[in-house]
Amino acid sequence: MSSKLPLLPGATLGILGGGQLGRMFTIAARTMGYKVMVLDPDAASPAGQMADVHLQAGYDDQAALKRLGETCAAVTTEFENVPAASLIELAGHCRVSPGADAVAIVQDRGHEKSWLAGNGFATAPFALIRSEDDLDAALA
Repeated sequence: MSSKLPLLPGATLGILGGGQLGRMFTIAARTMGYKVMVLDPDAASPAGQMADVHLQAGYDDQAALKRLGETCAAVTTEFENVPAASLIELAGHCRVSPGADAVAIVQDRGHEKSWLAGNGFATAPFALIRSEDDLDAALA
């Protein structure tokens, strides 16, 4: 589900991840009049402490994802290591950004660098090292 309608204050925003960046997101969103639901397994989650609702569950917990998706107008992530499958699940219920495809790319640094280079972005020189032979070839 993807709506282009603006998300007005009063809407509930969701975030997967409850660390310090999530806390800053939560404080800013609440200051602007949004409600915030955080999904994070840590009972002492910094963002969860500031959110309207803290779902203490794993990022792949189906019941928690269902509640998050059905409650929130939009969901984002605090970091890139959230399972892409969880974002796909949420996208069936609400707006999700970044999307699962983008998150899947950045979860593998080799894939990320190759994708960037293949799409015309400047990157520092790099080599994908999967074996000792790859290392020898890169050093040559």
